Order: sequence, then structure tokens, then C-alpha cells
Amino acid sequence: MNIIDKTDEEILAIAHPMWNDLIKYSNQGQYGKFIRKFSYDLLLGLNEVEMGKQFAHSDLARNLVEESDFLGLIRRGQHVTVLYRVRSKTREGEWLGRMVLGYERGEARVFAASIF
Repeated sequence: MNIIDKTDEEILAIAHPMWNDLIKYSNQGQYGKFIRKFSYDLLLGLNEVEMGKQFAHSDLARNLVEESDFLGLIRRGQHVTVLYRVRSKTREGEWLGRMVLGYERGEARVFAASIF
């Protein structure tokens, strides 16, 4: 199954709940729940010590506004990149949220996620 073959609406029905969970668990500092939909390869590449520091010390990662604005989809190969406008509860301005989705063993998974 290739996620890029799905309609925009089908992709967003998968993406929005996953993104909302990432924001919620980032704000709460719940690392185990934050990574639960990550792909196996992404999990292998994570530095858990650095991720733990981010949760403990990043003002941005712990104070994201729950509501974000969907900006668009980019389909490429076996993955789709979902883009969001993100805001902080404590810092002025806007950030770009990016989540890359694909299928792993028949289940939609996060292959990358970042806010910059």
C-alpha cells in the first residue's frame, strides 16, 4: 500500500489525529506516547538522551498551541509530507510543522516529524 495513492481527505483523516497526538504528548513531555506511531527506522535513529533533553528543556516543544493550521501535502515516493503552521503559548511568531507519513507493515506510521 502506498500512502500517496490516497486522496487528500483520506490522508488528512490519518494525519490530523497523529499530528494532534504529537503536539499533545510533546506538551505533556510524555516521550513514550510521543513516539508510539513512529516507524521502526525512525525509532532506530533517535537519540533517546537528546530527545529526553528536548522534552525536559525546550520551551517551544513543551508549550505548543494545540490548534494548528494545515498548509498542504507533498507526495513523494512512498511518503507524504504534511505541513502545518504552529504557534507557541509562550513565544511570539509562527513555526512550520512537518510530519512525514507512510506505511510500514500495513499501518500508517510517522517517518519524520519536526518543528522549525
